[in-house]
Amino acid sequence: MGKVIVVTSGKGGVGKTTSSAALGAALAQNGERVVVVDFDVGLRNLDLVMGAERRVVYDLVNVIQGEAKLTQALIRDKRVETLYLLPASQTRDKDNLTPEGVEQVITALKNAFDWVICDSPAGIERGATLAMRHADVAIVVTNPEVSSVRDSDRIIGLLDSKTLKAENGERVEKHLLLTRYDAARAERGDMLKVDDVLEILSIPLLGIIPESMDVLRASNVGAPVTLADGRCAPSLAYFEATRRLKGETLPVTIPGDKRSFLGKIFGRKAA
Repeated sequence: MGKVIVVTSGKGGVGKTTSSAALGAALAQNGERVVVVDFDVGLRNLDLVMGAERRVVYDLVNVIQGEAKLTQALIRDKRVETLYLLPASQTRDKDNLTPEGVEQVITALKNAFDWVICDSPAGIERGATLAMRHADVAIVVTNPEVSSVRDSDRIIGLLDSKTLKAENGERVEKHLLLTRYDAARAERGDMLKVDDVLEILSIPLLGIIPESMDVLRASNVGAPVTLADGRCAPSLAYFEATRRLKGETLPVTIPGDKRSFLGKIFGRKAA
């Protein structure tokens, strides 16, 4: 039975889709069977980031509405044979997602894959709550700015109230992924420091992804950054994040800084 991960945030543009693709590709490169599911119905960007936009025939809504089988909608990556994509629809809206339909799809995917990564739309509306509903683990993606951190705090509250685990008296395992971090700007006070973000959100730190043009270049050529250039700084940070996700104990070093955040990650219980 696979593990369901939701990649979520309250604010748009923080790097959820980029992170979903990068983490999925990193896990798949180790031989794990991974499917990345796009829940952003009406917009659909995950297929672009993964270089599969021309291969989309059926999508998540088609499967939920009974217009296609799950096997027809799944797209296997041409570069990593254990990596799959389930795209969102561009022509429907989030009302076409039903709780029953999402449950059936997620259950089927859990039986077929080791990891089911749900790329959530931003915000707190229907698409986002359905994306997190069946999550075992949540990765809260946050930029080091006040509005992004505040919105992520609201998402953490939803994870503790709107998920199936919460309704059963359990808690979703939560991790913080800090993206677009620039140590020099943080030192000047132009963005929040890592300590500040951790103090506000109080969830374990999964990784720090540095601000880098490598991420943009990878998206522009239709490849997760962990496939486009496995040696660049963002890729290395994502690879380390996946190792932590699988239970390894690794210190997090702030990009541009020598300090380690090992205690920050493992000094708290996962909220």
